[in-house]
Amino acid sequence: MVITDDPLSRVRGFLFDVDGVLRVGARSVPGAAVLLHGLGTRGIPSRLLTNSTTASRTTLAAGLRAMGLPVREELLITASMATAAYVQRRFPGAPCYLLAKGDAVDDFRAAGVPIVGPDGEPRAKVVVIGGAEDELTYARLNHAYRLLLDGAKLVAMHRNTAWRTEEGMTLDSGHFISALAAAAGVRATVIGKPAAAFFRQAIRDIGLPARDLVMVGDDARNDLIPARRLGMLGVLVRTGKPVGPAEEAQADLVVDSVAEVLPLLRPPTE
Repeated sequence: MVITDDPLSRVRGFLFDVDGVLRVGARSVPGAAVLLHGLGTRGIPSRLLTNSTTASRTTLAAGLRAMGLPVREELLITASMATAAYVQRRFPGAPCYLLAKGDAVDDFRAAGVPIVGPDGEPRAKVVVIGGAEDELTYARLNHAYRLLLDGAKLVAMHRNTAWRTEEGMTLDSGHFISALAAAAGVRATVIGKPAAAFFRQAIRDIGLPARDLVMVGDDARNDLIPARRLGMLGVLVRTGKPVGPAEEAQADLVVDSVAEVLPLLRPPTE
C-alpha cells in the first residue's frame, strides 16, 4: 500500500494515539471510524498505542466500539497492561499499591500482581500511578509518599501532564508523580509513552520495521519525538492538545484531524 503525498510515501502501517486523536472524551473524532475502516479494507495494519489508564484493555476496546470505532481488543497496546507486565516481571509477587481510576486494576490482577490498599498487609513494595483523576486525594498521595520513604519503588504508567476531555484541557497525573518523586527523593520508572520500550513493543506487535510506520498523535513530546527517534514518521493532529510552532516543528506532517489522512491513500486497486 502506498500513500501518495510525501513525506508518507513509504508508510506501510499506522500507530495511533487514542485520546485527542481518535476520541475526545466520550465521543469519537469525526472521520476516525472511516479512517480505521479504510485502513482495514486496504490491508494496512494499525495499532492503538495509548497512555489511557482509567480502564482495562477489555473495557477500553468495548468503549471505543460503542463510539463506532472498529477496534478489536488485540489491536490495543495500553500503558496499564504494559505496566502490569513490567511489575510482575521486575518485582514478582511484590504487593502493589495502585492509584488508578476504573477497572485498570483488572490488568494487574490478570498479570498476577497482588494489589493492596492503604490498610493492606503486607505493606506495598511497589507504588504504581496511572490516570487516577479524582482518586488522587491528599490522603492517598500521602500514603504513597510514606511507602516510598519506606523503600517502595515508584512506577508510573505514564507521565502525561494534561489531556483534552469534552470539558477542555484537564490536569493529568504527571505533576503528582513528579511531586512524589521529588518529595521522597526517588526516581520514577515510566512505562508508557514516551518510553522507547513502549514504542518498541508496538513495533514488534505490528511486525513491520520502524521506518515503515507512522505515529499519529496530538502530543509532540510523548507521541512524535520518541517515535521519530526510532525511525518512524510523525503526524500531528490538532484535535487534542494545543499545537503551536514548537509542536509543529517536531512533526513530518500536521493535519487538522485524522479525517484528512484517508484522502491521502490511493484506492486499494492502485
